This record gives sequence, C-alpha cells and structure tokens, in this order.
Amino acid sequence: MIEVQDLQKTYGDRVALGGISFRVEKGEILGFLGPNGAGKTTTMRILTGFIPPTSGSAVVAGFDVMQHPREVKRRIGYLPEHPPLYKEMTVQSYLAFVARIKGVPGKTIRPSVASALERCGLTEVAGRLIQNLSKGYQQRVGIAQAIVHSPEVMVLDEPTVGLDPRQILKIRNLIRSFRGEKTVILSTHIIPEVEKLCDRVAIINEGRIVALDTQARLATGLQPSERISVQFAPGAESMKARLEILEGVQAVIPEDGASHRFLVEARTGSGISRRVFERAVEERWLLVEVTSVQPSLEEVFLRLTGEEKGVVA
Repeated sequence: MIEVQDLQKTYGDRVALGGISFRVEKGEILGFLGPNGAGKTTTMRILTGFIPPTSGSAVVAGFDVMQHPREVKRRIGYLPEHPPLYKEMTVQSYLAFVARIKGVPGKTIRPSVASALERCGLTEVAGRLIQNLSKGYQQRVGIAQAIVHSPEVMVLDEPTVGLDPRQILKIRNLIRSFRGEKTVILSTHIIPEVEKLCDRVAIINEGRIVALDTQARLATGLQPSERISVQFAPGAESMKARLEILEGVQAVIPEDGASHRFLVEARTGSGISRRVFERAVEERWLLVEVTSVQPSLEEVFLRLTGEEKGVVA
C-alpha cells in the first residue's frame, strides 16, 4: 500500500532524510518512532504531498507522490501535528466544507459527514463551534477531517500530543479501530503509543531508519545476553551467591529488594534456565517461577538512538 525507496530530503547543507526505505502493507499500523528532529514529520509531509523529496520515490496505493499528487491525496487522510481547524465554524459545517474540498460527491457529503461524526464520537457536539471544544474533542475533529472522504491510507503525526490520559485513551481506541481497514502510519516520539497500537515499528534517527520490524523481533535481535526472572519460595540462604557462580552468568540482581526473586543475566546460548533449574534441585530450593525477559521497546529505542533519557521529548 505504501512503498518508499531511498527517500532523501536536504535543505542546503542540512540532511533531513538520508535515504530511507520501507513498506507498509494494507491494513497495517506502522509506528514511526524517533526523537524530535529525526525526520518523522519530513517523511509524513513528503508522503502527503506537502513538500517534494530531493531524491528517491514514494508510492501510495499504486500512485507516485510526485507524478500523481492528486491521486495520492484522494487516497490519504492526513492529521498533522497541529490539526487544520477553522475554529469559528461548527464541527458539522467544517467537516462538510472539508468533504467538498476533498472531492466527495455532493449527494454523499451528508452521509460521509455523519459517518465521520459517529466514528469519531462527535455526533453530540456536531452543532458546536470548534473553538468551544476541549483539546481532546478538537483532536477528534482533526481525525474526522482526515477520514471524511473514506481514504485507504491514514497518516497521523503526533495524534495524542498535549492530551490528558482520558483523551489519549479515546484517541488510541479510535486509531486501533482502523486496523485491518486502513493502512496507517503513526508518527510519534511517545514509546507507549507504539507499544499499544502498532503492528510494526520503524525507528528513525538523524534522518535514517535504524530498525524496522515487529517489537518482539527487534527485542530479540538486539538482546546481547539472555535474561530470566526467577522466583523461589522464601527461606533458603545465599541464593544470590549460589546463582552467580553458574556457568555463563553475568549478573544476578534482586528484584524489588526481595531475597528470593532475581533477574539473572547470562551469556547467550548458556542455557541459563536449565542451569537455574538444576541448581534449584541440587540446593532443594522450591522454584516458583522462571520467565524469559525481553528488552522493552524503550530499551531498544535508547540503544539504537543513543538517547540517555528514559523519556524522549
């Protein structure tokens, strides 16, 4: 549905995109994750025809964005970071106006607007001025204008920025409802957004895609060691010291300050789960639980982008 090949964008000597390539399949939600200034918004603007690339190609629903920009725009619903709202209009009149601009046939404008209002939970505020709505409702109006012409592709740039937790939940549920129906690119720097919504994630940093896969595969591919969480029944002594001498073990870290629950990190391929089980039998420790621990998306992101802070702004 979307295919990008060696897309580049430069502004004088500054490289905004350094040659990125990726595909998004029909019905898939792709998370475009990166720190501010990484090239996310530049990519979104090229895909939606707002700016031209310096080189490379982007094809949306079978149409090249440079050769057939109008055909592409008919098939894309775009929510920029700051929704293009005319706040002195009512919700309903604004959506009807947008529908006409986007070429929705006159006889279908009314049902198209009604459908967008219902889908985005706006029916009850359809007659209100947009300027009198909360930030969360205004964001929903932004999504409604993006879907009023029933596009095949959705491009959403920071769709929950500035919203409170309740509003974020409603927007996320709305985006989740597009899965399998529309192809969605979700640009964000909020890691939980990607974790909760996306089928795959593209991590972009300094104008280049540094990783592209499912979250599980990214975690597995970047894990330099095996990690397991081990819980024993309370009572035994010197568990930490006895685990640390197992072959291949690199670290044994008590979890939550408990003397019977540990995070064990070991050399890849050392068979640490089996070795821990054997040690438990040997020491007559009652083994309660052993679970594999994969790196979180946050750990993967920080490792790939070199960010030092846990919260990316």
